[in-house]
Amino acid sequence: MNDDIYQRIESNAHFKELVTKRQRFAMWLSLLMLFVYVGFILLIAFAPGWLGTPFYPGTSVTRGIPIGIGIIIFSFILTGVYVWRANGEFDRLNREILREVKA
Repeated sequence: MNDDIYQRIESNAHFKELVTKRQRFAMWLSLLMLFVYVGFILLIAFAPGWLGTPFYPGTSVTRGIPIGIGIIIFSFILTGVYVWRANGEFDRLNREILREVKA
């Protein structure tokens, strides 16, 4: 019984669309995060003096601290973007797949 349902799901056009869209979207978000993170690491490697410069005279907060915090916040934003799309378009496609397979 379950094998038949799995076969129908795998052959469903909406399932193939869902898998393709989800993989492509996740890949782009991953590449974007990788680009930002590697950029920060390269900045640490090749411009440590610039990152270590105080944000303004007389403070111990350097330029690297807000940039690092910004990267963390950026990762949360990307997670939110993925969840927003997953709860919208991906869930809609999932409902269509289930409706078609159960019919």
